[in-house]
Amino acid sequence: MQAVVDVLISEGVDTAFGCPGAAILPLYQAMQGSGIEHLVVRHEEGATHMADGWSRTTGNVGVAIGTSGPAGTNMITGLYTAQADSIPILCITGQAVSTKLHQEAFQAVDIVEIAKPVTKWAVQVKEAAQAPWIFREAFRIARSGRPGPVLIDLPLDVQKQEIEWDASIDAPFPVVTPAPSPARVERALDLLLAAERPLILAGGGVTLGEASEPLRAVAERLGVPVGVTLMGKGSFPEDHPLFAGMAGIQTSQRWANAAFLEADLVLALGARFGDRHTGALDVYRGDRKFIHVDIEPTQIGKVFGPDLGVVSDSRAFLEALLAAADERGAPIDPRVPVWVNRIAELKRELPRREDFDTVPIKAPRVFKEINELYGEDTYFVTAIGLYQIWSGQFQRAHRPRHYQVCGQAGPLGWEIPAAIGVKKARPDAEVVGVVGDYSFQFLVEELAVAAQYEVPFVLIMLNNEYLGLIRQAELGYDMNFQVDLHYDEYGTDNVKIMEAYGCSGTRVVEPSEIRGSLEWARKEADRTGRPVLVEIMIEREANASMGTALDNVKEFEPTP
Repeated sequence: MQAVVDVLISEGVDTAFGCPGAAILPLYQAMQGSGIEHLVVRHEEGATHMADGWSRTTGNVGVAIGTSGPAGTNMITGLYTAQADSIPILCITGQAVSTKLHQEAFQAVDIVEIAKPVTKWAVQVKEAAQAPWIFREAFRIARSGRPGPVLIDLPLDVQKQEIEWDASIDAPFPVVTPAPSPARVERALDLLLAAERPLILAGGGVTLGEASEPLRAVAERLGVPVGVTLMGKGSFPEDHPLFAGMAGIQTSQRWANAAFLEADLVLALGARFGDRHTGALDVYRGDRKFIHVDIEPTQIGKVFGPDLGVVSDSRAFLEALLAAADERGAPIDPRVPVWVNRIAELKRELPRREDFDTVPIKAPRVFKEINELYGEDTYFVTAIGLYQIWSGQFQRAHRPRHYQVCGQAGPLGWEIPAAIGVKKARPDAEVVGVVGDYSFQFLVEELAVAAQYEVPFVLIMLNNEYLGLIRQAELGYDMNFQVDLHYDEYGTDNVKIMEAYGCSGTRVVEPSEIRGSLEWARKEADRTGRPVLVEIMIEREANASMGTALDNVKEFEPTP
């Protein structure tokens, strides 16, 4: 286990999240005095989400540790979340001794088989001498190609053995970054230059590939507008003249949908064409051409066949595309500025209102205050529900890795542990979690971790006192069944929950109180070194504007 700890340190792990138990104690013994900071969690799912938030912030592999049996099964949701969003994390589980695995020993479960569908690699160490090499390979796999989670299971007897090991002559395995075929880069440039209304679509692969700077360089060099997916939010500054918003059926802007439907070519970078983005595929595809660039070969053609597929790291492709454009001396097509002006026109014509002063508070007003108060260096964390949809529609992001959302799996409760991971990765940064009243309660026990280790951040809760997103979906079935969480004036007293964990909070019912409460929370978090909640009571009958891509066509008919 000392060899394992040496590997963790050399791979850049300085923080781990987990819960010790009998079957993993040899690893914990080796971690003593290693310099790796460890936070004891209250639930192993929380550990995986903390490792997830840490990884999204640093770009390195986050580590979560648990013992055998239910500890591993508790980690499955976090593994699925990381896999769905291409986040590299390593889960380490203890296991019963090897000779007892076939005898239904206490807390012995085949976690490797359970984890395989939601990991890039799940493996049990069967021979002690394999341990350092399996850990090295796990880091390589987690980082390679489309990043993702891995799990290593450690039987107790294997952990206790001694092996030959010399850390001074060991090093991480290299990670190969795929470069694009030059011929495909040239073809992509041909298609871009031939288009009248080209659009770059930046997905999560732009952020993961550290490609925001070359993305901006290409956009400005060719004058091509840039839209983002939910996972790509923050990869291109939203105050840039070439920003084309976010198209989709939920987390989207009206004007961005209209602009997308007028585009005649889409260059998609590191995007999966998820169904919440595309909606009805026949409408999404239309008559426009698609270039799909992705680091994972099997992603290309998975949802639909593009006109051109390019297997490449996003940064490598953009740098090659920029070099090809410069080598050709490619000018900006005179039609492109007209297209850019058209997008600006759509943005003016199809805004969503946010300056509401009514009581109960309307959700868009909350995001108006968020946008005006917090700077571009703030890290935001949000999960799933109406508040995520409103955040995607109204909240602005300007820097990569600063807007973090569990986009594909969407586990409730993700925000609190993820915010802990983000704050541990960037102790000097301001971290804000945007939560719903229901999601808040799923992993609320992790507030104790933040309080114990003095990890301060602000939680902004949009509380409509019941399951707003589910109720909105139920309207399509003409029903209202089992969605009411309201049983007293405010439902659960979330401020008292904060206080029970040694934290603090306040409740807001007037729009005029929002700004002052957020400013107070910022100061209170700094003063106490613990999380602070601003619970904002919004209107109960609050539906988010969303629909299928076909609905968007009917509402925003493209201009010929």
